[in-house]
Amino acid sequence: MYTIKIKFEQKGLEPVTLTGIAHDQSLLEVCLDNDIELHHNCGAVCACSTCHLYVDKGMDHLEELSDREEDFIDRAVNPRINSRLGCQCVLQEGDGEIEVTLPDQTQFLGE
Repeated sequence: MYTIKIKFEQKGLEPVTLTGIAHDQSLLEVCLDNDIELHHNCGAVCACSTCHLYVDKGMDHLEELSDREEDFIDRAVNPRINSRLGCQCVLQEGDGEIEVTLPDQTQFLGE
């Protein structure tokens, strides 16, 4: 089981710590299941970059970055070396701690 710490760049949102998170689900699914807003315009099929996030710790617990995902990260707003797409960050079997930062989701208002 995983512990996932989520920080937000959006003002007014406090960090959240989720515990007891099972493997074989994406960080996008984890966020949505826990009422944390993370946009996903393409329906989580790696065809856009709206579920972009930053993995601050625990990258080794996630499915590896694919060439397709890397192409879409290049289109994201403010990509960094630790950028990933939430729909592609599938938790691998095992346990550990993952820390992520969600970009300001207000940039997607009025889609």
